[in-house]
Amino acid sequence: MSNRPNDLSSYWMPYTANRAFKQDPRMIAAADGMFYKSADGRDILDGTAGLWCVNAGHNARRITEAVQKQVAELDYAPSFQFGHPKAFEFANRVADLFPDGMDHVFFTNSGSEAVDSALKIALHYHRMRGDAARTRLIGRERGYHGSGFGGISVGGIVKNRMYYGSLLTGVDHLPHTHDLTLNAFSRGCPEHGAEKADGLIDIATLHDPSTIAAVIVEPMAGSTGVLLPPKGYLKRLRELCDRYGILLIFDEVITAFGRLGANSAADYFGVKPDIITTAKGITNGVVPAGAVIVSNEIYQSAMDNADAPIELFHGFTYSGHPLAAAAGLASLDTYAQDDLFERAAALAPYWEEAIHSLKDAPNVIDIRNLGLVGAIELEPRAGAAAARGTEAMIKAWERGVMIRVTGDIIALSPPLIIEKSQIDQIFGTLSSVLDSIA
Repeated sequence: MSNRPNDLSSYWMPYTANRAFKQDPRMIAAADGMFYKSADGRDILDGTAGLWCVNAGHNARRITEAVQKQVAELDYAPSFQFGHPKAFEFANRVADLFPDGMDHVFFTNSGSEAVDSALKIALHYHRMRGDAARTRLIGRERGYHGSGFGGISVGGIVKNRMYYGSLLTGVDHLPHTHDLTLNAFSRGCPEHGAEKADGLIDIATLHDPSTIAAVIVEPMAGSTGVLLPPKGYLKRLRELCDRYGILLIFDEVITAFGRLGANSAADYFGVKPDIITTAKGITNGVVPAGAVIVSNEIYQSAMDNADAPIELFHGFTYSGHPLAAAAGLASLDTYAQDDLFERAAALAPYWEEAIHSLKDAPNVIDIRNLGLVGAIELEPRAGAAAARGTEAMIKAWERGVMIRVTGDIIALSPPLIIEKSQIDQIFGTLSSVLDSIA
């Protein structure tokens, strides 16, 4: 029996080749644990945690039951001038996972909203302190910070930017850190490239530091193809932001909640930013949610310098939604009670060996890994960029494994509940897929 709809035309799918997909759709009908169930009844091993978010696996009992209970108890409550207990409890629990002195949480509904909120909070902070000249925002080439206008402005992926006009003004970009010549096939963070953080010196010299509000980077750039920070890069960026009085924002929509085997990338790398954006794993992907975690200084400045009873004129209808709070609390319980962050750290060496076993596979020009994240970069076909990657994704699906591709880069980020035998299945399948692609 097929669960395929009889008409696919109405749904305009995001970040999807709609015409090709609707001719040969890859439909998902159910999910449990490490596996999706395709519409034609096949088990599909989830090599991507959905979209980097299902860290506790699918149909996790605690989370499912918490959401079912919550929708019957309190389905919605406004967060403007009213509140409900679970939102406050959830904020406390989230803050506990992030570096000391970052005790305040602003809830959003996605990573895109978290990024745009963080940028606004940064601008608000400087203005309320009497430093209103600090309006410039600095992103990074190849960065991905969601699909909002703020996010695509500080982001650095060409196709995400080129169709949408002049975007935000007053934005500049650091150079990206990817260097195949010096760092190909690195295991973990590459040795070369920390000096690329010094691009901030050039930007500050060009614009004057007194005009720059914030720098935003992904500690590990995920969506562009898993670009890892060179050793010492993030610490150098922190030093320069401190020198110039610039806020440092870490976009941890992917890296927070165990992906690197730690609470956050800030924790993993030992670098404390001023603001952290999160989403995805915050609710295990069960209910859309995101959060901005800010330093106590930023929050207290907003309270102390407010020029109206409402300290921050910003928010969303669904901020701190009861279902999101219930899903988030149950997700945090699951991560803690099942030791999933520790499990990811323990599996990381096995994952590393497995992914690097494909070094000599056809057309592979680089392999990158950190925690339970990996990327296999393929040589593009002449005149057909992304074609080889797309073919790999389709063939892997046909052979029972879901992977993600960005251009000709295969990106992998399985649920943290993965077993070693399932790691073997992912890379065994990819080995056969790569052998079959010209």
